[in-house]
Amino acid sequence: MYIGRFVVVGPDVAAYRVSSRSFPNRRVVEREDALTVAPTPDAPETDNPYVSYNCYREAEGHAVVGNGSHVDPITEKLGLGYPARDALAESLLALDYEKDDYDTPRIAGVLTADGEAFVGTVRKDALLVDQVDEPTLVATYEKDSPEPIGFDADAAADAASEAYSAAFEHAVCAVGVVRDDGGYATAIENGPDE
Repeated sequence: MYIGRFVVVGPDVAAYRVSSRSFPNRRVVEREDALTVAPTPDAPETDNPYVSYNCYREAEGHAVVGNGSHVDPITEKLGLGYPARDALAESLLALDYEKDDYDTPRIAGVLTADGEAFVGTVRKDALLVDQVDEPTLVATYEKDSPEPIGFDADAAADAASEAYSAAFEHAVCAVGVVRDDGGYATAIENGPDE
């Protein structure tokens, strides 16, 4: 089944996976304050604004994962002291779903400094933000409403690997995040060629 890009968010773990039929030549790269989805060196040039973006950032003890440019304003609002629910809802509503041929939803998750977890999506027909107490998945297609998922990862590398190898089609790259000594540990899975 092809569900597109997805996030998994639970109280102590988060993951994000790029799945793509149209733009498979991407990878996650580590930058100074973010993990960024970017084209591989051999990728064809594109002016598509949805191909490259920060998919992970931290602010004031919060971790944010998501499938697009909304990760940045969510992170900024958390840094200003917004509650996670409000940062997700306001940012997703402001940027709305992607205006592409598929009306692709924007999806995101937050692990909070005080041990809570939230997942959100904005689709053409709805804005959904839920606090979750077990690993919960939301994807851009087919599974575009948050739903619990069996996801068992204690280390960031395990979370990235489990997201990458999940039984959904067209895996490209993944990020794993776990709570770690008052902060977060992250890992990247760029597939067998990286």
